[in-house]
Amino acid sequence: MSMGKPTESELDILQVLWADGPSTVRSVNERLNAAVVKEIGYTTTLKLMQLMVEKGLLRRDTSSRTHVYAAAVEEQSVKRNLLQQFVRRTFRGSAADLVIE
Repeated sequence: MSMGKPTESELDILQVLWADGPSTVRSVNERLNAAVVKEIGYTTTLKLMQLMVEKGLLRRDTSSRTHVYAAAVEEQSVKRNLLQQFVRRTFRGSAADLVIE
């Protein structure tokens, strides 16, 4: 799957789901708030996660009353993609230059 670069907030949500596995919005929101200085509202987290489903970054299980979200992308794949984009932009595609710096 060719995916764009997740935003910083989307990456934070993905990291929670990679670490904890499938989770509710409330659970993800609580974990995000435990790690930041500025509190993130529940509705903000919900909206972000809904958008991430539309973008193909998350899957949503609606079989129970409380929806459960899971990462739809693999952690290593996202990290590899982000690193390749970083090397391409910052070092004109030369991984050797990254190592030398």
